[in-house]
Amino acid sequence: MLNVALACCHGRQDYPTPGDVMLTSLSIRDVVLIEALDLSFHDGFTALTGETGAGKSILLDSLGLAMGERANTGLVRAGAAEARVSACFEAPAGHAVFTLLSEQGMPADTTDPIVLRRVISREGRSRAWVNDQPVGLALLRGIATSLIEIQGQHEQMGLADPATHRGLLDASNIPTALTDSVSTAFALWKERAAELAAAQRALDEAAREEEWLRHTVDELTTLAPQPDEEESLARQRHSLQQAERRNEAVAAALAELTPRDRRTAAPATALRAAGRALHRLLPAPGNNTARQANEPASAEQDSALAEAQASEALATEALAALENAENALAEAENLLSRLSAETDANPRMLEETEERLFSLRTMARKHGVAVDALADLLATLSARLAGLESGVQHLHTLREAVAAAQAAYQTHATALTAARERAARALEQAVSRELKPLRLEKARFVVEIQPLPQEQWSRQGMEQVAFLIAANPGQPAGPLARVASGGELSRLMLALKLVLAGQSGIGTLIFDEIDAGVGGATAAAIGERLRRLAGKVQVLAVTHSPQVAASAHAHLRIGKKTQNGQTVTHATPLSTTERTEEIARMLAGDTITDAARAAAASLLGQT
Repeated sequence: MLNVALACCHGRQDYPTPGDVMLTSLSIRDVVLIEALDLSFHDGFTALTGETGAGKSILLDSLGLAMGERANTGLVRAGAAEARVSACFEAPAGHAVFTLLSEQGMPADTTDPIVLRRVISREGRSRAWVNDQPVGLALLRGIATSLIEIQGQHEQMGLADPATHRGLLDASNIPTALTDSVSTAFALWKERAAELAAAQRALDEAAREEEWLRHTVDELTTLAPQPDEEESLARQRHSLQQAERRNEAVAAALAELTPRDRRTAAPATALRAAGRALHRLLPAPGNNTARQANEPASAEQDSALAEAQASEALATEALAALENAENALAEAENLLSRLSAETDANPRMLEETEERLFSLRTMARKHGVAVDALADLLATLSARLAGLESGVQHLHTLREAVAAAQAAYQTHATALTAARERAARALEQAVSRELKPLRLEKARFVVEIQPLPQEQWSRQGMEQVAFLIAANPGQPAGPLARVASGGELSRLMLALKLVLAGQSGIGTLIFDEIDAGVGGATAAAIGERLRRLAGKVQVLAVTHSPQVAASAHAHLRIGKKTQNGQTVTHATPLSTTERTEEIARMLAGDTITDAARAAAASLLGQT
């Protein structure tokens, strides 16, 4: 296993202040000629050099895998079951990547690195992870493109994407207060428009059901449901029913004591009749059945007298019991009469209560709501009916509010358009100043501001912005990725990056052979600009130009060697002396002369 730490590279050590986002390491396993390679990267500008075919493109292909690029089984090293790549990034708190992770349910500690990992099997299966959580390739690409951008042989991203141009122009020279005012005005306009649309829908719906609405409101108004009325009525009904049952029981008892049927004797009458009958058993007053003292009595007479006296005593007791029963019965009648008078039974009130309760429940079933919701239903339907009656005026008021909000938006957006026009001209001039030293003096960079139809107006304004390029005089300007050649596009991107560096949030830029087809002063200009750009973002450049390589803060040489009968790619961080030798090789070829070493030392600023 080979571990390469570029932070310890020798040579030019005047590293710039670390940027916000940085690729810190790249781990590669079993990709083409690489068995195991671990690279650690420093901030600033790192040059990657080596002979043609040494494997520089493999490094970029490997990084592309970690970024979610399309893969093929040809990248898996011969004899290996799978290829694995991990890229580690640092990003500051507040960077868009953390918002993206949070939206996907993967909140991350902003103090921890962001690790993108990809595995490709020999059978072609692909798996991806972000911070050890499995993700789809679309999400992996979205996260990667917010952190790093590759310019050159690989698919152009970032500045080549027209969707980013408006935001980049705004970030270049547009006051934030102006863009914020447009966004706020647009939100208010759309809010008012939504209110108008909702009111119009409600009015249309109410108009379609006006007859039903009026009938229902009249019906509910007549019923006049009250909050919590069902529970109150139910309690009152139960109380009245209990009173009704008590009254019926008392009435039944009284009916038994005083039957209405004349053929049925009342208990009191029967008791009095029984008493009168018993009185006949008793001797009349003054008729003493006792034997006179002077009257002789026989034994039979004595026996008869004793029987008579016993019968009289029993009759007297029975008569007393009848009198007591009659008194108790009278008392019972009196008590029952009092109970009947005091019973709060009210059949009419019970009937009215039940009728009210049943009416409320029937109405609730009719409208599919709870009884207690009838009052709210009446209020809602009454409001809809009132809205129908006053809807036209309300709509007129809302339309005026929408028109005022739209006018305010257009005022702010027009000011933003004018500011964008000024910023566009300034950006064109700034980029044009960078083109000539990059051998793009005939190219013309254009910032096109195209008005949008009203239905496409947005929080970002009333126009679309596109960066265009005319590579040669007389040619119409066209999209960046379609008009310029690969080398031209890379150099144009370098010029744009110099002017717009730090505006996109991307912290690592990789240029693949940006110096293709140029040399001398142009290559030196490219190197100088890459170094300047590295003051704002991390820059890695695959280069064949000694002038570009000499401008780097760190230098990594890619080569091939035979190991255990197999050809493998290796990477070597270069010291100051080794950098001189490598740049001399780039100047002179296989045979390195003292003159080449002197020229290399001069490029490195060692003379």
